[in-house]
Amino acid sequence: MAEGFETMNQIFDKMAAFPRSGLMGGPTPLEPLQRLSEHLGIEFWIKRDDLTGLGGGGNKIRQLEYYLGAAQVEGADTILITGAVQSNYVRSAAAAAAKCGMKAVLQLEDRVPGKGVIYRSSGNVLLGRLLGADYMQYPEGEDEAGADQALRERAAELQAQGRAPYVIPLGLRNKPLGTLGYMNAAQEVLAQRDDFDAVAIPSGSGATHMGFLAGLRALGSTTPVHGICVRRDAAAQADRLQEVATRLAALLEVESWVTQGDIQTSDTALAPGYGRVGPKTRDAIRLMAETEGLFLDPVYSGKCFAGLIDLVESGKITAGSRVLFVHTGGFPALFAYQDDVLPL
Repeated sequence: MAEGFETMNQIFDKMAAFPRSGLMGGPTPLEPLQRLSEHLGIEFWIKRDDLTGLGGGGNKIRQLEYYLGAAQVEGADTILITGAVQSNYVRSAAAAAAKCGMKAVLQLEDRVPGKGVIYRSSGNVLLGRLLGADYMQYPEGEDEAGADQALRERAAELQAQGRAPYVIPLGLRNKPLGTLGYMNAAQEVLAQRDDFDAVAIPSGSGATHMGFLAGLRALGSTTPVHGICVRRDAAAQADRLQEVATRLAALLEVESWVTQGDIQTSDTALAPGYGRVGPKTRDAIRLMAETEGLFLDPVYSGKCFAGLIDLVESGKITAGSRVLFVHTGGFPALFAYQDDVLPL
């Protein structure tokens, strides 16, 4: 917990200064998974953030609560956001914009080479079009600053046409408003159950992972949070998370209360890379479906479950531990990855 705070909740009191759009209808379920508990030799619990309820659900709805809240305060009529072709974030943003009576401009970055027509037209892309979003393209997949700049240039064009655009940025140099959504999620989980031995959560942009970790630590919980890498290796992801923690503290105008030792990352399920499906992820997706009747996506939640299995099998999470898996949703992407998930 940050020094100088008389009560743990004062950090959360500071969060009240940031407007929310009301996209989250209420808490998501926390459920035990009995068959997987027996299979893995742990007490397996799942936080059902695949059921956040808007536009296919998923973790991004919590983050967008704050971005759309800020957009509403500014009087925006259009939001602009960037992500991979099958990004759950941009699909969720299109749904959030529709809910708030705004237009969405979705920029798709070419992050995953070698994909065909199904990948580029089904899944999240199909849903975005149904939600009435406009699309633009960005040719590079590893240029966050350039992708953000392209959005700002498009926003300037819209503004010249009399529109009121709001850019939801991706790069690290921006205010991490989305992180606040997962601080709320941590508070929500602790109200449901506060005795987990470990947490596994996907770690990509860092907003979900760091928000949840920071929320736990702000409320006095020392439960280890294992961030399962989905985009970059463990060392690079740890560095990114440290930067997110610093910027989160600056956003709330406090000293950072998350230590370097709090940040745990694992990249054993990352191969063959972002947005690509390896055998560990494929097996994890099928195991969850065949054992518990739940769907994971190939990019985030599937890799996270695969990484959790590795942590259990390696002994880093010990047998009999009570473990929370944060299900971040993303099932629409399964349709775009059908040849990878169930190869003929």
